[in-house]
Amino acid sequence: MPSTQHLLLKQILTAATGPLARRRPGLGAMRLAMEMSSLFQFMPWGVHLEKTTIEGMSAEWARPVGANPHRVMLYLHGGGYVLGSLNTHRSLVGTLAKRCNTNALAINYRKAPDYPFPGALDDALLAYHWLLKQGFAPHNIILAGDSAGGGLALALLIALREEGQPLPAAAVGLSPWTDLDMPDALLRRVAREETQLLEALEMRGWGPHYAGETPLSHPLVSPARAAVHGLPPLLIQISDSEVLCESVLCFTDKARTAGVEVTLQSFTGLVHWWHLFWRLLPEAREALDGVAIFVDSIWATQPVVLHLPTLRPTSPIVIASAARPRKRAA
Repeated sequence: MPSTQHLLLKQILTAATGPLARRRPGLGAMRLAMEMSSLFQFMPWGVHLEKTTIEGMSAEWARPVGANPHRVMLYLHGGGYVLGSLNTHRSLVGTLAKRCNTNALAINYRKAPDYPFPGALDDALLAYHWLLKQGFAPHNIILAGDSAGGGLALALLIALREEGQPLPAAAVGLSPWTDLDMPDALLRRVAREETQLLEALEMRGWGPHYAGETPLSHPLVSPARAAVHGLPPLLIQISDSEVLCESVLCFTDKARTAGVEVTLQSFTGLVHWWHLFWRLLPEAREALDGVAIFVDSIWATQPVVLHLPTLRPTSPIVIASAARPRKRAA
């Protein structure tokens, strides 16, 4: 049963649903609201923040004291490919890095609709190849992300596999958005729950923003539509009360059938993005501790490689032929 803290959070979200549904604020207002909310987030004690850039893309290191310098978690934040930033997820990335005792690199990938697919994927590929060039061995890298960031992490795995590139040790999806094609049947299923219905309607609009001229069924837009053989071990966390639950479970079954080692951790009655509220919710802290256990189990069997041989320079794959400026979000 959800905690008292979660029941309070859900009441607050439900109370906000009516005004939001009537006004339907634009992306600019939603982005500003998320940035404002991040002002009250703080890094966990003992985690140092270090800003960096990757070929003009803003990024941040979260470095826990005593973390292994040769291992890294590449974190891709959520926000429907249209929202979110380093600011909105800094606290989550920091506590995840601390619990996993590993350095975490978060990137501010480009957002739709200004930069549709494959902008975010190109940036994720850029960050991964940059880590390789910094000397991190592939099996000393773990991908992680929440919501759209979790789907982006899975798309990154598929893109790397298709290119014959070295794959990371594992990937973690916190309520990953695996299928951007959200049918009418889904809306009918969640119609009785106001917060779920509003969430589904918003995501149904964000998907086409990200896909642009690419079909929503494209395997690198919706990883659930891809062939998923040959992927490294996956940890997937999902709540049965999330709009994304059904598609995530279908993706999990598909991956297991394809021979992928999948650890599925299911929760009951929790809202989407409950991980972001880790300071308030015991369920969020439990989930993040589950990530730490998974990461420990992955790296317990992996040797630490200090340096890589010189790699042939690799450019991010380009899925669409339309030229786009390489301007980065601030």
